[in-house]
Amino acid sequence: MAVDVGYVDNTGSEGVAHWQFLLRIKALAEANGWTTLRYLNPTPYTDASVVRELILQGVGLSGTDQIFVGFRAYQSQTADYYNMSVAAFTGYVAANPFTSQPGFMESGFCAHNQRIDYWLVANAQRIALAIKVGAGSYQTAYVGKFLPYGTPSQYPYPVACIGMLSSVAGALNAQMVLRYSDVNYGMGLKGLTGGAGSATYYGPNCRIRDVGGVWQQAYCAPWQNGNYNVNRDTGGYYVAKKAVLYTASNVWGELQGFRFISGFNQAVENTCVIDGKPNVVIRDVTRTGFFDYCLLELN
Repeated sequence: MAVDVGYVDNTGSEGVAHWQFLLRIKALAEANGWTTLRYLNPTPYTDASVVRELILQGVGLSGTDQIFVGFRAYQSQTADYYNMSVAAFTGYVAANPFTSQPGFMESGFCAHNQRIDYWLVANAQRIALAIKVGAGSYQTAYVGKFLPYGTPSQYPYPVACIGMLSSVAGALNAQMVLRYSDVNYGMGLKGLTGGAGSATYYGPNCRIRDVGGVWQQAYCAPWQNGNYNVNRDTGGYYVAKKAVLYTASNVWGELQGFRFISGFNQAVENTCVIDGKPNVVIRDVTRTGFFDYCLLELN
């Protein structure tokens, strides 16, 4: 597993921060078990029809898996949004457009043309990230395999596609083109409706592929179970809980690297160590409620 923590801005080789960040993702992935199958970098960013694409194939922790994920970077100078997306596929066809790849699923997140502070983590089966844009809007995304509650023969392709913005059949719809300063979207890690006690965000933005090969919009515990009263700190010590994916019919597994942490007396970008591994506290956009935070493991 590898980590890249830093920032990008509009002074790099690509001219805008979200394009520069796409290159950082590509570089870290290629160094950690992923092969680039497609990288399209058209210009200029002033043209709203220009979309950059990255499609990767990973070998998984076994070294023999075939995992297919993608990223897009898109923008509108007129509408002042500069966004990105994560996508998951079941295969790759070189002749197919991004949105027509086998098993395509996508979720977006808001980015920026200027400075993006980022926390980027990759291993050979998944890529997880958090970014900060503007005056303090935080975005999270996860794509690739999660840790299934089942054997490879029982659950051969347990992949997740989790962002902030809901895509409809790959279209850059009204949700996908929200600006980071908008309020009607939220952290896909929270699952189906954003968690008990919170606003119902435009979704779906937390999808998993089930054992039957069907993309399901998932719940994610403990955000969804409403049992927040036990999650405040005790003498400055917090309980970090695993992010468990489930639907009405099954409990499917857990995310690798993301955890729930209480927002009680919490501050974004706090750090902690769990089992000797560093973690950073990230919040849901600009929200500061008790259940608006997560931990990203930087290892």
